Amino acid sequence: MDSYDDRHRAFLQAFMARSTMTFEDAQPVLAAIISAHEGRTVDPDEVTQSTLNDFVDMVNNAISIFDLEIRTSRRQDPKENQEDSSTPPTLVYALVNTTSDALTQLATTYTADEIAFVKRVLDYMFEENNNRRCEGMVISSIHAVRLSKAGGDRRRSTNVGTQQPEGGAAQNLTMQQAQAVMKSLTEEGWLEQSSKGNYSLSPRALMELRTWLVAEYNYEDMNGRMQHRIKFCAACKDLITVGQRCDDRDCPGRLHNHCVRNFFRVQQAEKCPVCEKRWSGTNFVGEQAVVETARPRHSRLSQAQTVVASQTQSEASEAEG
Repeated sequence: MDSYDDRHRAFLQAFMARSTMTFEDAQPVLAAIISAHEGRTVDPDEVTQSTLNDFVDMVNNAISIFDLEIRTSRRQDPKENQEDSSTPPTLVYALVNTTSDALTQLATTYTADEIAFVKRVLDYMFEENNNRRCEGMVISSIHAVRLSKAGGDRRRSTNVGTQQPEGGAAQNLTMQQAQAVMKSLTEEGWLEQSSKGNYSLSPRALMELRTWLVAEYNYEDMNGRMQHRIKFCAACKDLITVGQRCDDRDCPGRLHNHCVRNFFRVQQAEKCPVCEKRWSGTNFVGEQAVVETARPRHSRLSQAQTVVASQTQSEASEAEG
């Protein structure tokens, strides 16, 4: 591929018409573009990963001066890997603005009161529902509606990406308005809703909000201690909102579910990549953390003991062999 031309412009237009794209999504798009350019029929199966990579690289070189970039991130939710654990999760491509945060961008389509509501939702996900005991980082549809009422300002706020309505503090939304905003954010690809009714940030939102999330929720508290609400996978170094955590609650060791398999595949024993303590695989990040925290304590202990016993038996067998 020699230079930026109408093929790449058409590909960029296709990206601008949707929030995200996977390789499977891109194949028919690129096949149609190449067919029109070359005057021959190109089958989607002829479009390879290398073809997509070349288009992405060329487009990124052209749009970087506009503070835009096509970024990639793998889906973190485990449901895609339940049938075949050897298959890596889907790689998601998203066109993101590299300078302005997503809340600022939402100001073009949402009112100031609606954006203030979105900020309350994010605060709940990444502060109240993201703590030492439970790193949930999700919000239920019921709790989201409860946040329709504007409360007092948070104890700590950088005011990044937020705007105050003319006339002062944010006003309440009705429950119907709050539901409509959550539905709209989901349809636009900012949020995803699980079968349990919990909302979480989509891959597109995580790519777009990554810098803002770190700046907003990793901060120095009133006692001078750093609070790291936003954490990263010790294996792939990408932001983690779904996966597993170290058994030691004070250890920052975190791994995506798909990274757990790859990371421990070459190790003799499953140990935390940070503190090197035993990794039981029974401490979770994301919606599963909320589910496990709600379970009776004796049930959680029984599960952990079963896993540890299994690991010990496996290690003993390897040692004998």
